[in-house]
Amino acid sequence: MKLDSKIPEGHISQKWTDYKDHLRLVAPNNRPKIDIIVVGTGLAGASAAASFAEMGYNVKAFCYQDSPRRAHSIAAQGGINAAKNYQNDGDSTFRLFYDTIKGGDYRAREANVHRLAEVSGNIIDQCVAQGVPFARDYGGMLDNRSFGGTQVQRTFYAAGQTGQQLLLGAYSALSRQIGLGRVDMYNRHEMLELVKVDGKARGIIARNLITGELERHSAHAVIIATGGYGNVYFLSTNAMGSNVTAGWKIHKQGALFANPCYVQIHPTCIPVHGTNQSKLTLMSESLRNSGRIWVPKKKEDSEAIRAGKLKPTQIPEEDRDYYLERKYPAFGNLVPRDVASRAGKEVCDEGRGIEANDTNEGVYLDFSTEIQNKGKQTAYAKGNHNPSQEEILTLGKKWLEEKYGNLFTMYQKITDENPYETPMKIYPAVHYTMGGVWVDYNLQSTIPGCFVAGEANFSDHGANRLGASALMQGLADGYFVLPYTVSNYLADDIRTGKISTDLPEFVAAENNVKDQINKFLSNNGSKTVDHFHKRLGHIMWNKVGMGRNEKGLTEAISEIAALKEEFYKDVYVPGSSDELNPELEKALRVADFIELGQLMAMDALQRKESCGGHFREEYQDSEGETLRDDENFSFVGAWENKGYDVTKSELHKEELKYEFIKIAARNYK
Repeated sequence: MKLDSKIPEGHISQKWTDYKDHLRLVAPNNRPKIDIIVVGTGLAGASAAASFAEMGYNVKAFCYQDSPRRAHSIAAQGGINAAKNYQNDGDSTFRLFYDTIKGGDYRAREANVHRLAEVSGNIIDQCVAQGVPFARDYGGMLDNRSFGGTQVQRTFYAAGQTGQQLLLGAYSALSRQIGLGRVDMYNRHEMLELVKVDGKARGIIARNLITGELERHSAHAVIIATGGYGNVYFLSTNAMGSNVTAGWKIHKQGALFANPCYVQIHPTCIPVHGTNQSKLTLMSESLRNSGRIWVPKKKEDSEAIRAGKLKPTQIPEEDRDYYLERKYPAFGNLVPRDVASRAGKEVCDEGRGIEANDTNEGVYLDFSTEIQNKGKQTAYAKGNHNPSQEEILTLGKKWLEEKYGNLFTMYQKITDENPYETPMKIYPAVHYTMGGVWVDYNLQSTIPGCFVAGEANFSDHGANRLGASALMQGLADGYFVLPYTVSNYLADDIRTGKISTDLPEFVAAENNVKDQINKFLSNNGSKTVDHFHKRLGHIMWNKVGMGRNEKGLTEAISEIAALKEEFYKDVYVPGSSDELNPELEKALRVADFIELGQLMAMDALQRKESCGGHFREEYQDSEGETLRDDENFSFVGAWENKGYDVTKSELHKEELKYEFIKIAARNYK
């Protein structure tokens, strides 16, 4: 199979504009003749569904939640990037493009990233028009803050709930189209199979999660926008229901799965507190604007803190190691996520972690310096040039509350500690997945008519995503890319007519799903689905996590193969198929996670280099930084499914060519 990325010719700054000018169109009078299925209603899915319906297409949208408002996009906290240069600090489309390529450790496709940077400003205008309440400065202009991996302020935000506000904006656009009858909304439905007719994606099999009924739905194109696969690790910052099933089903139907080993470990999550924990909580990267990350310099101080004999506020300044500021002075606490995460792991591996959990892993995110600085600034602004320490603390805490109040409240409710008084405890955790279904420049997979958007595809973030770029990509794909590229594809379908769900391909696909469901329900095993999911997560975190090596990856591949066999022999799924059955839902999802986990280990094993979130311990420089091999591994690794045995999957390579950016060693020092 030869991968054709369909990247247009021309200068990088003109590719997208020229390409759009020559795409085929579907006339308004022909659009009502065409059906589009959108699976997933987060930012990418909701924006795509609303856009296509507004254009006049017939849209069917599916989500497994009880409402599109509950998509995991709502959990995003810190902000959304856009190259508007409102802060007059030198930002530009090219700089956002460059920062994204560099942040991804030169493993992203150049043309897609530049397009993302180009349309970023339009996203902000769109969302403001929808009423998204972005933060504003004193003069009423939209405010910006910094995020990791950049030296400009380009992140637009709405307190610590940007994802929620953006999703409500997209949801309002979607709801309008539902009200007009242009979108049929299927809540509490899960896609369990893609249907291909004559090689093209022509529909899906979905399960009504309330009644258990299997339904056939046809369309002229299918868009997958179902998010990432971080829950393969069991513990992650993802919603408990987030899964890879839709993406994995189309992979098994012929769509290539690209760069599965590229997983982002977010540096600022609340540490694991116990073995029975089911998910982790993210504390926004925006907090690194105001917090300083440190651990004690002395191992004995860390031991005393873990034993409860010493408080962090009792550690004098000279005995604190602000390790990011020490190692990366040019960026300090705002280095990219992969760099910050590995540095946190490193100091904890040295025995200087501060959390009294099973692994003694945790570091501090301290706001005391910011409270002092902002307290003084606020007092001066009020005309008080000689404020007392008490006034400084009061004003500084009030400033922090206005910026991050909901995040501080959330942290205090979870940990029962006041972050205004005591430093936050944080530690890296699985957060985002840069890998995903391989797509070309049109966001079309290797299956004609099957498009993939947002986190579900691989296209824009390389080996490490910069903070505040996920929301940007999801909305860019849905509002400003897919409406052009999908219409170009659908120009051939204006005479196709309605696609019957009685075709033998639909019957066969439905029977495949029935067979899998019946096997689980008749298995009579002895162990729960969660039992196997936790074991998979343990293998993945320890051997395909922040640090990877050949021995561990080889072991992971064979251990997951054994786990897969045991899972199918001994999993117990109670209940029946014709009812609400959450355990059946989980079993179907974990079956896909197990296969994906094996492919992730295989992808990590073949990539004999370190880049971004993929850190192979054998490939690091003298200072412990990533050591890329641009000569041999400057490619996208896209895997083709070859059946039940994942180890038989075939690797295809898309060469990455950089014409407009000079590849260099990543340096944040």
